[in-house]
Amino acid sequence: MHILLIRHGEAEDDFLEEDYEGSTDLPLTELGVLQVQKMAQRVLNDFPPELIWSSTLKRARQAKMLSQTTGCSVEYLDDLIEMQETENRLVFRKRGQEVLSYIRNSEDFGRIAIVTHGGMITQIIESFLDLPMENNIWFHTDYTGIHFLDYYRDKKIIKFANSTSHLQGL
Repeated sequence: MHILLIRHGEAEDDFLEEDYEGSTDLPLTELGVLQVQKMAQRVLNDFPPELIWSSTLKRARQAKMLSQTTGCSVEYLDDLIEMQETENRLVFRKRGQEVLSYIRNSEDFGRIAIVTHGGMITQIIESFLDLPMENNIWFHTDYTGIHFLDYYRDKKIIKFANSTSHLQGL
């Protein structure tokens, strides 16, 4: 199974104070919409998914644009939202682990895309790699950055991380 982890485009939330926790629910900026259009075209051309999972927050609902471009359906999952004020790091990691397990076991697809947030992407990659719950690792993801995870036989392969070549020229 191939998993594409995709961060949302630039959103109005991203211009709020430095220490906000991610629960504000504002839409994409104009630049964010352009970023998503470029990303969707790249995904269609290079690795089209069979299903898209998405966070329910407005800035991640770009999954609808990805769905329209690729012609595959999108499912929304509340647990894909960013870390909340009521969660600590361990609770957030556990949620990421449960999301990855749920998505992996819910259907038999060759390739899926997950449109979510930077923090959740880190939690999913940590879970994919079986990293310890307590660690000081962060997987940086730019707007519409794509990570490609591959479950291949008995191996887990990261084919690439935080790819943004589709943004050239923006």
